[in-house]
Amino acid sequence: MTKKSSSAFSPMVTILLLGVVAALMAVPLVMNSGAQFGGTDNAGMEAIAEINPEAAPWFQPLWSPPGGEMQTLLFSLQAAIGAGAVGYCLGLKRGQRERGAGSPDASLLQSGQSRDEEREKGDK
Repeated sequence: MTKKSSSAFSPMVTILLLGVVAALMAVPLVMNSGAQFGGTDNAGMEAIAEINPEAAPWFQPLWSPPGGEMQTLLFSLQAAIGAGAVGYCLGLKRGQRERGAGSPDASLLQSGQSRDEEREKGDK
């Protein structure tokens, strides 16, 4: 017996979507090949300095990471934690959807009874 794939996308659609994402990343780099890609913090500070050269920051950071490598590490860690949380939520929802649609235990899940409790009722 063959099991039908529950994937919503065919492999061709997945490859096409990955190509679109790669193009969205590559096109700006090719079109602006000589551009400086700086952070928004620096751009904001420069814009404020042009408008009001005497402006001073209202707050100072409580802690500054010791170097660019540490900033990169912390940013990567933040991205990994976020990706893990999103992946967990998507997997959880997919599992709930698959378990609830066409599973023999779907009615038990909705009623809150376990499979063993259902068997005990049937044995009596």
